[in-house]
Amino acid sequence: MNAPLPVAAQKPAADQSGVRLPLTVLVAAPRGFCAGVDRAIEIVERSLERYGAPVYVRHEIVHNRFVVDGLKAKGAIFVEELDEVPDGAPVVFSAHGVPKSVPDEAQRRGLAYLDATCPLVSKVHRQAERHIEKDLHIVFVGHEGHPEVIGTMGQVPEGWMTLVETVDDVARLDFAADAPLSFLTQTTLSVDDTADIIAALQAKYPHIVGPKAEDICYATSNRQAAVKAIAPDSDLVLVIGAPNSSNSLRL
Repeated sequence: MNAPLPVAAQKPAADQSGVRLPLTVLVAAPRGFCAGVDRAIEIVERSLERYGAPVYVRHEIVHNRFVVDGLKAKGAIFVEELDEVPDGAPVVFSAHGVPKSVPDEAQRRGLAYLDATCPLVSKVHRQAERHIEKDLHIVFVGHEGHPEVIGTMGQVPEGWMTLVETVDDVARLDFAADAPLSFLTQTTLSVDDTADIIAALQAKYPHIVGPKAEDICYATSNRQAAVKAIAPDSDLVLVIGAPNSSNSLRL
């Protein structure tokens, strides 16, 4: 992880006597968009170049108002469901991933679609499929209603995945002690909170099968570590992000 960078302040604070005090701003590193977000934005921009405006995008391509507004200005139209997309129009699926029913519906309607799902989210989707093939019920750690959670739960038949958000949710699980279970996680969770939930799962169901590698995105983990590194030396930490962004909220 790169060291925080001190930046000179333009307007130092003042003490009670009115004397201006030096103000040091630490900029966390790494920061900003991850490779998956950059890829998703590029897919929309290239789609606009190839097809011309309008290009439809199912859900916000990423949870960032400035990015969304910028793409709208170029001709992207953001919708929540495919029934808002006219026949014959190109449509892009957001970086958060979509349930299997969405590309199935796009194919049925003959829509030209591009999948901008983050490759790390797609990895979780493939893991879910493999767990189901082994007849393992999946306990999924994530935030209810988040597009990534909806997309991941839509990769498996209904009833094969149970969502938990907290350690208390784990305590309320009533699977048999020897039930065939596995767990997966949303990619944009708090590293510390998720570790506690996984520990609770493993304590309650010692045989539960986990992923071969951590599901939380490396960029998410790195940015959380960067904030934790500079927080002890800061009087105030400002997170610049969207209120509906899981990554911003976790920071």
